[in-house]
Amino acid sequence: MLQTNAKEFWFVVGSQNLYGEETLNQVKEHAAQIVEGLNKSGVLSYPLVFKDLVTTSDEIKHVMKEVNYQDNVAGVITWMHTFSPAKMWIAGTKLLQKPLLHLATQFNEKIPWDTIDMDFMNLNQSAHGDREYGFINARLKKNNKIVVGYWGNKSVQKDISLWMDAAIGFIESQNIKVARFGDNMRHVAVTEGDKVEAAIQFGWTVDYYGIGDLVAEMDKVTNEEIQSTYEECQKLYEFEQGDNDPAYYEEHVKEQIKIEIALRRFLEAGGYTAFTTNFEDLHGMKQLPGMAVQRLNAEGYGFAGEGDWKTAALDRLMKIMAKNKQTGFMEDYTYDLTEGSEMILQSHMLEVDPTLASNKPKVIVHPLGIGDKEDPARLVFDGAAGSGVVVSMLDLGTHYRLLINAVEAEIPTQSAPNLPVARVLWKPKPNFKEGVTKWIQSGGGHHTVVSLVLTVEQIQDWAKLVNLETVVID
Repeated sequence: MLQTNAKEFWFVVGSQNLYGEETLNQVKEHAAQIVEGLNKSGVLSYPLVFKDLVTTSDEIKHVMKEVNYQDNVAGVITWMHTFSPAKMWIAGTKLLQKPLLHLATQFNEKIPWDTIDMDFMNLNQSAHGDREYGFINARLKKNNKIVVGYWGNKSVQKDISLWMDAAIGFIESQNIKVARFGDNMRHVAVTEGDKVEAAIQFGWTVDYYGIGDLVAEMDKVTNEEIQSTYEECQKLYEFEQGDNDPAYYEEHVKEQIKIEIALRRFLEAGGYTAFTTNFEDLHGMKQLPGMAVQRLNAEGYGFAGEGDWKTAALDRLMKIMAKNKQTGFMEDYTYDLTEGSEMILQSHMLEVDPTLASNKPKVIVHPLGIGDKEDPARLVFDGAAGSGVVVSMLDLGTHYRLLINAVEAEIPTQSAPNLPVARVLWKPKPNFKEGVTKWIQSGGGHHTVVSLVLTVEQIQDWAKLVNLETVVID
């Protein structure tokens, strides 16, 4: 399973020396209690560390420099317990290169009307501090997140946690490396893109390899390794031979396993976390990778077909944010235009991500109508149900654009005995006609990444951090 390095977030509290040492000690105590409570809530995706109380420009600059240089720190959550004059935040905030969340909360949930006095007002004036701090972030055009509400509420904790996932996406996006086996599918427009701009804006590295580089690695795979993985697959999936001769079936399944082992080794050796294939580039291979890709998807590798490196990188990014749950590469195939219950059937030639499965996948060997190669093995299943997002990235020549459509996925209720691929079925929001119209008008591609875990807001949060234009269809 692909793993990301352990990460944490720092909690920084703003105040000023005007209030005196006794008050500042109270601020520290309150901050420590909030951090302890948030960590104990069990809601946060990552640990939160109370780093410091800052009252001067130099202190703020020091903390922000540390955030930048500490690889285990994914971002900063700031809280204005009292009034913190925002000019002193300018230098440090300008230095910060990692995600920033402004938590607009206060230590106490309710106003203590029976005892409230000016001492209480001066100590607990987050409402005052939030406005001053918010203004300077707006003036600096900082792409920060703002979460508002009492820190002890589950809804607020959930908002923080969802932002943490987006922040991790921003950090780990800098480490995404895509290996392309072959070029883009010939004559297809939407899969093209500016790799240099993607490296600058998103941090993605995209490298090309001839298919012979993969074939050379396949030649090193042993029969013992293939047999071991074959036996593992027998435990994980249903083997459905159909009309195939048993020996023929086993041979073709093992060919996919051979590709899988070689692919994994190649990717690991180069530090790649995503890859593409192309049915037009298969010289020296017996089959187009099918089950091989799907099993790597299940480990967290990003993927897209036909050389679509943008979608492969986006797939890896969203898998990071979703912790590899119910998230994967997808393609629009065909419509059900039954009035009042219109839906879109999603699939691909072979490589539908098994993290989306609602049932135990079957291993099927079946002819593939394109590529002019042997019958490849693939995992066949029905997609899960749930609310989610489908996302597409396109290069408009002048800039990149991200399309985000909220969808409602359903488990197919009708069998498809002649369809030898996995299938996912969903309704676009706000409705079929508006969703499809807006998608096409905005230039949305047929290759996408779907997630039944992530939200529209999380994708927007990531896009904001990388200054990416977004179109939301909801």
